[in-house]
Amino acid sequence: MKIIIAGAGAVGTHLARLLSNDNMDVVLMDQDVEKLVRLNSTLDIMTLPKAPTSIEALKDAGVKDADLFIAVTPHESENLICATIAKRLGAKKTVARIDNYEYMKPDNRQLFKDAGVDSLIYPELLAAKDIAASSRFSWVRQLWEFNNGDLVMLSVKMHDAYPLYDKEIRNENNMLVGRTLKEIGMMYGHKFHVVAIRRHGETVVPYGDEKILPRDLVFFMTTRDGIEQIRHLSGKDSYPAVKHGVIIGGGKLSVRTDWALPDDLSLKIIEPSHERCLQLGNLTQPRTLIINGEGYDMDLLADEGFSNLEAFIALTDNDEQNILACVAARRKGVKKTIAQVENLDYFDMATDLDVGTIINKKMIAASHIYQMLLKSDVDNVKMLSFADADVAEFVVKPNSKVTQKPIMELGIPRGVNLGGMVRDGKSMLIGGNTQIKAGDKVVAFCIGNTLKKLDKLFK
Repeated sequence: MKIIIAGAGAVGTHLARLLSNDNMDVVLMDQDVEKLVRLNSTLDIMTLPKAPTSIEALKDAGVKDADLFIAVTPHESENLICATIAKRLGAKKTVARIDNYEYMKPDNRQLFKDAGVDSLIYPELLAAKDIAASSRFSWVRQLWEFNNGDLVMLSVKMHDAYPLYDKEIRNENNMLVGRTLKEIGMMYGHKFHVVAIRRHGETVVPYGDEKILPRDLVFFMTTRDGIEQIRHLSGKDSYPAVKHGVIIGGGKLSVRTDWALPDDLSLKIIEPSHERCLQLGNLTQPRTLIINGEGYDMDLLADEGFSNLEAFIALTDNDEQNILACVAARRKGVKKTIAQVENLDYFDMATDLDVGTIINKKMIAASHIYQMLLKSDVDNVKMLSFADADVAEFVVKPNSKVTQKPIMELGIPRGVNLGGMVRDGKSMLIGGNTQIKAGDKVVAFCIGNTLKKLDKLFK
């Protein structure tokens, strides 16, 4: 498959690295020669130091043979122009990164499709939706909803365990820690599945004899009516509902997050620039209070009712500030913390410091683009860089391999867990005897690069 990427910024570079690992034929275009030289030494891709809006440059890149043209330069107008030209010159699919919410409205999106832009990517809007979903419950680290929230995958950190004298780990509130998955199923029924466990920097798909241990990050698949059971069994009953929140940083992502969060959430945005604060007053919802100040100023936060916060969301352009602010918030007792972390090298540090939810716009944008490359019909892909895993929602085609045998006989790749599915609008969990049918929507947890292997069963 031939893919041309216009723009060697954060998103373009990340995509190039990701796709080169999949042995794709990748061409990366950018006018910054030094940046391309650095990438040439680390990636097995072709680079072209030319403007992507140049017709001759696009022809030199081989655009007429491109299966996908991705425009992710920092400039919205440039992305739209070069994607339109690429389509006219023969690219099969085109996608452009934008910064204008107006373009995402259904009627307007059709205008761009008619012009030759097949898909629009607005990273801030996608990230805001993830932040809003993860903010719903103070005890949940990440949450992904399917079928209008009737099928859910969520992750929970196992805390506050202590060893008994027989060295078997137990917890007076947490009824999962120290038990095997088989024991949990026998004792508490089958309203949820444990689809993966993140432990000591490694993510695994567990089997029946696997024990849940303290400090594990456990990924559950459940239906809507199983959420409260997971909360209770995980020892999180004391965690409060999210009614009060604060966002530090008043950038575009903060504005989009403000609109994505529930209307009944009492929200404050803290921004150091007085001029930007005046702008935010016209960009945010009426219920949002804008405060001029530094988000890491603990005295200011105390004055603004820090002790009453259930959610602390750090969205400045400074990764270190976001991480440290969330650490300080957790030490003050805030249960739900979310940090924007754009530097992938900081992910392990953020995890070790127990930052709750990590948001990375380029990973979210890359997930959206990556699903276009899969041969099967995929509604949604989430790349979990902190867990080296993907969550994908497959739409089952007639006569695909996955429909021919029960799950246990399909030879599902190791590192894959099919957790739940939607059939005729009804959400349900998947077991070994489940027979998947055409039209089903199946949610899979895929560790490492197993998503590509699983794709073959659904195409």
